[in-house]
Amino acid sequence: MAIDRPYIVGIGGTMAQKSSSASALATAIRHAREIGAETDLLVSEDLDLPNYQASSPTSPKAERLLESIRKCDALIISTPAYHGNMSGMIKNALDFIEDLRLDKRPYLSGRAVGIIVTSYGDQAMGTTLASVRSVVHALRGWPTPIGVTVNSQKVAFDAEGKCTDPEADARLRLMAGQVTDFARTAKVA
Repeated sequence: MAIDRPYIVGIGGTMAQKSSSASALATAIRHAREIGAETDLLVSEDLDLPNYQASSPTSPKAERLLESIRKCDALIISTPAYHGNMSGMIKNALDFIEDLRLDKRPYLSGRAVGIIVTSYGDQAMGTTLASVRSVVHALRGWPTPIGVTVNSQKVAFDAEGKCTDPEADARLRLMAGQVTDFARTAKVA
């Protein structure tokens, strides 16, 4: 059953005020909205979660994260590249998805997942992208064919958080389109 307005959740960013990973995510989410998706954005303070512990009570922020993921048709994850891997904040947020294991649609089953990696330099982006894709696979998600890397040393975002680099913006738009298109055609009841 195809759907017209998929619900796409974006999670990412850092606690920094001018986070390139949060700006890149906001740009991708904006592109998804432009092509008809309903969206939600969880960044920074939204992801300031306690360390995940199985069978432990969750916080209100963790409950919001889980409810958003539970009802979403697709996700976009954005992380900075920290020493060749995703940030601890993003990994911890993804660890909370374990609490969806007993759902009718467990983990990220049937959901497309777009991935964005930002870094001040190129070296760590490839391994970080691969590590996020591995986690998404382990959670039964479907990473989009394009994963977007953004070198924040070369690519900027304006005061409104819009990408000022046409090539990077085009990649973010393409990835948002892949996430939205997959969600429209692969809706799992």
